[in-house]
Amino acid sequence: MRILVVSDSHGDSYALESVVNKHSSAEIIVHCGDGADEAREIKLRHPDKMVVSVRGNCDFCTDAPTTEIFSVEGKKIFVTHGHLYGVKGGLYTATCAAREAGADILLFGHTHNPLAVYDDGLYILNPGSLRYYEPTYGLVEITEKGVLTNIVSYDR
Repeated sequence: MRILVVSDSHGDSYALESVVNKHSSAEIIVHCGDGADEAREIKLRHPDKMVVSVRGNCDFCTDAPTTEIFSVEGKKIFVTHGHLYGVKGGLYTATCAAREAGADILLFGHTHNPLAVYDDGLYILNPGSLRYYEPTYGLVEITEKGVLTNIVSYDR
């Protein structure tokens, strides 16, 4: 199972569509916030994909939730933007929330800084930002052998 993880596209529909097309084998697309409009467009353009999205601090006039929890291939995934968990100051609150939910994987954004780490049974991935600085996104592979998280540079 391949999951494409993006965040902080901030109105850049072209970048998001480009990455989705590049990774057409991804069955699930997760948008970790600050791109509610783009996530909605992706849902419409790719009805064959499961699209999970959450609201970020810059997503106004949306009914997207602030967190989503879903399971796939026996793994529970906790998705949030991160601003409500203070991720710019550290990951403690977000990881506690993910662990309390029984998650195996935590996906978040907000900082625009990519991160892929494993901490005591919890895979943690921030795909960075598709729009700013050096744009990046993430991939999560769930196989019989385990979970692999990866940060990928987006070349405009």
